[in-house]
Amino acid sequence: MSLEWFINIITNNWPMFLRGAWMTLVISTIGTIIGALIGLIIGVINTIPKGNGGAKKWTLRTINAILTVYVEFFRGTPMIVQAMVVYYGSDLLFGIDMNRTFAAILIVSINTGAYMAEIVRGGIISIEQGQFEAARAIGMNHWQTMVHVVLPQVLRNILPATGNQYVMNIKDTSVLNVIGVTELFFQTKSIAGNNFRYFESFFVACIIYLVMTIIVTQILRFFERKLTGDANYQMLDDAALIRGPEQTK
Repeated sequence: MSLEWFINIITNNWPMFLRGAWMTLVISTIGTIIGALIGLIIGVINTIPKGNGGAKKWTLRTINAILTVYVEFFRGTPMIVQAMVVYYGSDLLFGIDMNRTFAAILIVSINTGAYMAEIVRGGIISIEQGQFEAARAIGMNHWQTMVHVVLPQVLRNILPATGNQYVMNIKDTSVLNVIGVTELFFQTKSIAGNNFRYFESFFVACIIYLVMTIIVTQILRFFERKLTGDANYQMLDDAALIRGPEQTK
């Protein structure tokens, strides 16, 4: 009987499952991209040298304090609570009747940005200090050092953590049903409420979530392998570099 219900639920409700899965992917993808950009900006700002004194020092300290409050708040509170506060609070406090999909993307973005800020900070710290000193020695300022030396390495190093955050966002969008976002969990709850077959309906949703996360994980691992390069590297000494790669072979 359960197998028959599985088939009936999929056959009769696949458009709702498809719309829910699509909304989940849209929100999680856009939210992860925007959140990664937020985290990258915060990570770079936190590494700006503060100097010994003056207006620059206190300005940077103030900005860093504000960014620290933002990071700690959104890392220290559940996304489901943030959704309620942002969506209903924007209407109550500022009279803004926010679109639910826009609110969902905003919530996922700022939540992801807080986590990505720490990921980026860790990636920057992992770069050897000698590379910063070498960049300064050849006349690079802080921004040139970040753009040309540090960030290319950081982006490669944080890709696995960014992918993990993306997978988490795909699953965590389920909490956005509390503000009426029609993502996969919301659609599944509606389907289960119509036929009173909660196990079968949510098991189908479970499989859809699993398929989405596996596909995303495999795509990200493909890009990781491309950025990492070959497993075997040929070490060249100064004489080999002078001779050139072809003669070295």
